[in-house]
Amino acid sequence: MASRTRGAERRREPLSRERIVAAAVELLDTVGESGLTFRALAERLATGPGAIYWHIAGRSELLVAATDAVLTAAAVGDEPDATPHETVRALALGLFDAIDEHPWVGAQLVGTPSQSPMLPIFEQLGRQVRALGVPQGAWFSAVSALWNYILGVAGQNAANARIPQPATDRTAYVGSVADHWAALDADRYVFTRTVADQLREHDDRAEFLTGIDLILTGITAHRWPAG
Repeated sequence: MASRTRGAERRREPLSRERIVAAAVELLDTVGESGLTFRALAERLATGPGAIYWHIAGRSELLVAATDAVLTAAAVGDEPDATPHETVRALALGLFDAIDEHPWVGAQLVGTPSQSPMLPIFEQLGRQVRALGVPQGAWFSAVSALWNYILGVAGQNAANARIPQPATDRTAYVGSVADHWAALDADRYVFTRTVADQLREHDDRAEFLTGIDLILTGITAHRWPAG
């Protein structure tokens, strides 16, 4: 009965591009990219696939729109008093959290940032790199370093979250990996054994931001060629 009621309520709501995209995000979060079909989406919206095609041309357009919706919600505005370093950290952390919450987004952002929704992110990073005083000839290299790190680490973190783990609690799982590292051969894995306790106690978001800080420090300290 409750299901029928929800279906009736959805049918009474006017179908719009915004409703379709919101439902697509919910579906992607639940079943992933492989489960995003117009049939499944139509069932969720209590409508027909043809009505959806009136607003969205196809699956590729729907994935772009869903990704754009997630990133728009995660975007940070330019704070007047924020330094370029602070702005990059806030933008990077927003992307990290968005991909962590919606793991499918990472796959949509892989590749050259030539189209929406990737281009606004690339532009915002570029403006901050420019504000750091990096010579124009090195803008692309500096932004690419940040871009690849953000998407690489955030994407890997999201991928790890989707891997079936033997422990029901992530802390317990990380602890079991740390125990394994600590028990490795002392001569062959001297470094890995030494950092086992750091793995056990680390925080993913804090480590991610540490990496951002290291890259930004390198960008500002590097002796870029003139021109």
